[in-house]
Amino acid sequence: MKLLKTALFSLLIGILATTTSCRKIEEDGETINTGGGTTTEDFILSGKITTSRTLKANNTYKLRGLVYVTNGATLTIEPGTKIVGEADKNGGLIITRGSKIMAEGTAANPIIFTSEKASPKRGDWAGVVLLGKAPTNSSYNGTQGVGEIEGGINNADGDGLYGGTDAADNSGILKYVRIEYAGYAFLPDKEINGLTFGGVGNGTTVDYVEVAYANDDSFEWFGGTVNCSHIIAYKGLDDDFDTDNGFAGKIQFGIGVRDAAIADVSGSNAFESDNDANGSALTPQTSAVFSNMTIIGPIQNSSSSSNASSINTLFQNALQIRRNSSISVFNSVFVGYPVGLFIDATKGTATDTNISNGKLNFENNIIAACTTPLKYGASATATGYTLADLTTWFNSKGNTILNYSTDVKLAGAWNNVGSVPNFSPASGSPLLTGAAFTNTKLSSGFTTVTYRGAVKDATDYWYAGWTNWNL
Repeated sequence: MKLLKTALFSLLIGILATTTSCRKIEEDGETINTGGGTTTEDFILSGKITTSRTLKANNTYKLRGLVYVTNGATLTIEPGTKIVGEADKNGGLIITRGSKIMAEGTAANPIIFTSEKASPKRGDWAGVVLLGKAPTNSSYNGTQGVGEIEGGINNADGDGLYGGTDAADNSGILKYVRIEYAGYAFLPDKEINGLTFGGVGNGTTVDYVEVAYANDDSFEWFGGTVNCSHIIAYKGLDDDFDTDNGFAGKIQFGIGVRDAAIADVSGSNAFESDNDANGSALTPQTSAVFSNMTIIGPIQNSSSSSNASSINTLFQNALQIRRNSSISVFNSVFVGYPVGLFIDATKGTATDTNISNGKLNFENNIIAACTTPLKYGASATATGYTLADLTTWFNSKGNTILNYSTDVKLAGAWNNVGSVPNFSPASGSPLLTGAAFTNTKLSSGFTTVTYRGAVKDATDYWYAGWTNWNL
């Protein structure tokens, strides 16, 4: 009798174990077989991620509203993973101070952030925001050196704050990443961009990142020291590369391309730079350094034809450096804007003083096919600086003005939609030579090359393969 009871008990345990191992949980996810049983991978991301987590390759995850990575957690994203913003939910990913994103794709398997809609459009979801502890000249509630990021992101827990004292702060890795159709207008001048950096430190890696069809700026940096390379702004709405509030990073090898028909009501530029909104003398001063940028604006022209009269009238400048910014640009080419370089001293501490004191540099660059190549806006408090002074300075620094976009001799930068553009300089192009890295601002953190612009020659295709130009 005792033996029979033991046998029956063992049989019951076996039945319960089998039943338990076959149980399926399908709440907000899919059931995944794991050999010894089943687990559930949650594909809906919402609220806060407070413990470290890995998003798996070849899966699609959905951002439901603003999703915050907090509490020092690390969000790891495997190569080939796709993350979509849920339709009409303003989904976005916020990496808060002290937390990290480890999104390291490959050329063959990039990580893709995009819209979930079958017919996507710019603004389908909010975007990606990295917040760190590096210095900024912003202030929040009377505390200098801390800022509140734009876009209605901040909450009662302060998850939208950025800035600190650690220039080497590390917010993780973005490498071989695409961000498509992002951008959310919370309020006028308070938007979420395609990719936003707030106080991100130079311990962070940003390399091979494409932002396409952003509904505001493609890239915007608020303070911080993060360095970026191989970045692409493709057919955004507002500015391609916007620098504010003491950003002091180094950027090399970047491409910006515009749709001639699409510009923002605020006026669209390739570069826009402020020390802050008031043009104050607060420090750290915006002093980012760019080299080897290829900027393709809306105007295409030659000695016999031009589309300048048919582009969107809201396009403004290839570069608008204003409000006491002291950014520097080297070894780059800017093609096809109504205005080329605009030194705008009309608000705050006069921007031209940064030219006079050597903080603002513009050397060995080409401005082509710009209706007004150089423009100066004088300060209300006269500094004595004039357009003639700007012209003299420009000409003394190895810069060149070309009349036509065809003079740049790019192999195929204006290829038809549906084909990969070719940004390499063709035979005889002035971009093949002329770069210089003698300025002390280029003494570290840059790769020394002999060519100008982002692409060396026909053998250099760093912008192809992992990108999508067929959107």
